[in-house]
Amino acid sequence: MQTIIEKLNENLKVVYRQSLDADKKLDELQQQGHGKFKALFTEEAGFDFEAKRFKPYVLDVAANVKALSDSEQLDEQLLKTTVQKLQHLLQLLATFK
Repeated sequence: MQTIIEKLNENLKVVYRQSLDADKKLDELQQQGHGKFKALFTEEAGFDFEAKRFKPYVLDVAANVKALSDSEQLDEQLLKTTVQKLQHLLQLLATFK
């Protein structure tokens, strides 16, 4: 299980760095009058909130990873949800570039 947590943390670091750049770009676009959207993800992505920036989504995934690492037994449903959220973030960030 430790290997899984390490891999999740590695991916989380990548997503975090990319999200900072993407959020900065979104701020610039919004100042120019672009970026009129309600949220980055729909409910189908697994997030139970809406945000116009990447950072809240990254923090949500980070909280899930922390919960997984603090747990003595592997919560397979939480792991599945966390991986799906991370995949959605990575895909959108790659598209955003």
